[in-house]
Amino acid sequence: MREVAADTGLSIATVSRVLNGQANVAPRTREVVLEAVGRLGGQGQRLRADPGAIYIRCPYLLDEYFGPMVSSVVETVELHGMTAILNAGKAARGSSALSALPGRQGVGGGILILPPESGSELEGLRDRGFAFVVLDPRTPPPRDIVAVSAAHTTGARNVMSHLVKLGHRRIGIVAGPRDWLVTDARMTGYVAALADVGILPSPDLLRFVDEPTVEQGYDAACALLDQPERPTAVVGFNDKIAVGALRAARERGLRVPDELSIAGFDDTTVSQATDPMLTTVRQPLAELGRMAVTMLIRMIQRHDLDARHVELATDLVVRGSTAAPPS
Repeated sequence: MREVAADTGLSIATVSRVLNGQANVAPRTREVVLEAVGRLGGQGQRLRADPGAIYIRCPYLLDEYFGPMVSSVVETVELHGMTAILNAGKAARGSSALSALPGRQGVGGGILILPPESGSELEGLRDRGFAFVVLDPRTPPPRDIVAVSAAHTTGARNVMSHLVKLGHRRIGIVAGPRDWLVTDARMTGYVAALADVGILPSPDLLRFVDEPTVEQGYDAACALLDQPERPTAVVGFNDKIAVGALRAARERGLRVPDELSIAGFDDTTVSQATDPMLTTVRQPLAELGRMAVTMLIRMIQRHDLDARHVELATDLVVRGSTAAPPS
C-alpha cells in the first residue's frame, strides 16, 4: 500500500479503502489505484511463476447439471499443473466464503459457479486484487468482471421456434426463479420466437418456480394442464422441469407427444432416460468449465482480455417428446 500511495500521490488510507472494497471512494480514484496495483505487481500471487491452487466454489448439489461442469473445471486445472480446491454443496454458501479468499494462503485464483452473491460483493472481491471468473452467472455480472455462460437466449428461441414450426400456438412456459439472469435470458428467447408469428405470451400460460426441480416442474405443469383450455405444448426451464411435466401429463392420461409436446433445456443425462426421450437444448457444460479455467489462467498470467463476458453456443436436440399438435 505504501508503494501504491507513493506512485499515485494518494494517502495510504485511501489506497486501503480501495483494496478493501469500501464504497466511499470516487470511481476515478479507484481506477487509479487499481491501475497502479497492476503496474507495480501488487497483486501478489498472480505474478508468481507458480500461481498457487485454484479455488472452485459451487454452492449447489453436484447433480447432472453442475457435476459435468465442475469435473471439467477440476480436470482442466490439473492439466495446467495446478491444484484444485473444491468447495461444493450447501456448506459452500457461507457469507464469508468470498471475503476470505484474497488472504487465503496458497490460493492464486478462483472459479465461482452460479454465485449467489450480489454484483457489489463480486466487485469488492475484484477490488482486493483476487483473480476470479464467474461461471454461469446468477445475476448480471458487472461489466469488468470476467464471466462465462451459454447462449441462453438463442437456445430458448430455437426450442420455441421448433414448437411454433410444428404448429403449436398455445404453449405453456415453466420458467425459472424470477431473480435469475438466465430466466430473463430464456424468457427473451421464448417471447421472440412467439413474436415471430404474431403471438404475445399469455399470462395464464406462464409459471415461475422458486427452484428448478422435478417437483416444482410437476406442480407448475399441473396448474397449466388443469386449465379449461390447456396448452398443446409445455417448455420447461430445464430437463428436470420437463420430467415433472411428463409426470403431470401421464397422470391426466395425455399421450406425449400425440396430445401434448414437452421440451426441456440443458440436455442432461435425464433427458435420454425418459419415455419418450426429451427434446431439449444442449448446453456445452464441460466446455463452459474448460473456458472458465482458460480465462482465469490468462488473468493470472496478466494477458489482456478484450472480451470479458463470453457466451458459448447451444444446440437444439430434437427427440421424441415433441410433435405437431392434435388437429
